Amino acid sequence: GFSAASATMPVNRSSFSSMSMSCSSGGGIGQISGGFGSRSLHNLGRSKRISVSGGYCSARPGYSYGLGHGGFAYRAGRAGFGFGGGCGPGGIQGVTVNQNLLAPLNLEIDTSMQRVRQEEKDQIKSLNNKFASFIDKVRFLEQQNKVLETKWSLLKDQKVVKNNIEPMFEVYISNMRRQLEALAGDRLQLSSELKAMQDAVEDFKIRYEEEINKRTTAENDFMLLKKDADAAYMSKVDLGTRVDALTDEINFLRALYEAELSQMQSQISDTSVVLSMDNNRSLDLDSIIAEVKAQYEDIANRSRAEAESWYQSKYEELQLTAGQHGADLHNTKVEISEMKCVVQRLHSEIDSVRKQCASLQTAITDAEQHGEMAIKDAKAKLAELEDALQKAKADLARQLREYQELMNVKLALDIEIATYRKLLEGEECRWVAPCAPAIQI
Repeated sequence: GFSAASATMPVNRSSFSSMSMSCSSGGGIGQISGGFGSRSLHNLGRSKRISVSGGYCSARPGYSYGLGHGGFAYRAGRAGFGFGGGCGPGGIQGVTVNQNLLAPLNLEIDTSMQRVRQEEKDQIKSLNNKFASFIDKVRFLEQQNKVLETKWSLLKDQKVVKNNIEPMFEVYISNMRRQLEALAGDRLQLSSELKAMQDAVEDFKIRYEEEINKRTTAENDFMLLKKDADAAYMSKVDLGTRVDALTDEINFLRALYEAELSQMQSQISDTSVVLSMDNNRSLDLDSIIAEVKAQYEDIANRSRAEAESWYQSKYEELQLTAGQHGADLHNTKVEISEMKCVVQRLHSEIDSVRKQCASLQTAITDAEQHGEMAIKDAKAKLAELEDALQKAKADLARQLREYQELMNVKLALDIEIATYRKLLEGEECRWVAPCAPAIQI
């Protein structure tokens, strides 16, 4: 007999059963009955085992065997009598006694049948093992599919995160670009200011050189005026010396004249001479001497006055020139000191501007380096994420191909199992002979 209840079992059932029936005859070896059950014939991957069983019973001495999942049994029947029920549908059949069945039988075991049964059992074992390995592989592939689905969801989340990170990097890069543009504008402004400062410094240098040239010219004029003043002073000293010499000479001549006059008067007084002179003519020596003296004094006074007036005029002129040049020199010195202060201040401002330009250049370089590093880092991370996504896609495609191949193998095995099932059903139908319409005793 055969029970095919497992062929249409639901998928979620965890057990099945098979049953067999037997019929017996009056003599010889009893009919063989067998059963086969498999919940996996139309169940895709949920069954635990495949089993087959068979049995024989007889009222006469004989044997019986049972074939299960890896088991075999033999039992010798006891003497007695038995009966077997018909397997066909209908009412109770008539009972007849076959006298031939009462004779003792020579029971022998058919070795060819045992060999066939053993081969069938081995085939069923191999099929069970293949089916179990196939089920394990299907489960493993289902687990791998779940893992890949989880990875896919994680990669999608990572993609979302990447999409969320990209705007942040874009905002950061835009901020850095704005800062760079602002620094570039400041740099241009500072460059223009530096150029203006350099032009002012050049102007101040030119003015400073002009003032230095003016100072040199004023110093040269001062030296010339000093030379003229020295020459005038020397001429004054010379004229004073000459005036002193003339005064001494006048005094000497006066003393000489007085001495000669006194000598002449003494000679005249010592000598008495009677002369007859013309009294109409008289010589006034005193008036002559006084006149000569007055002339000499007038000449000396005029020379002294001319020398003093010339010296005074030259001295005043030199004083005026020296005062004017001294004022100019003082003003020039003041302007030079002021220009020095301005130049020092401009130098300090230029140094500060240069330092500020250097710091701004350093800041610009650092900002460019940080921006380039951030962009490179973002590109590297983006490339890594894209590589990971491509690898995940490749792994998923490979797993899908393997899953499809295994599904194809599964379908082929299902077809093979269905074929084996049909073959087994045909064998069962061949094993189970049609029962007689009546029971013979």
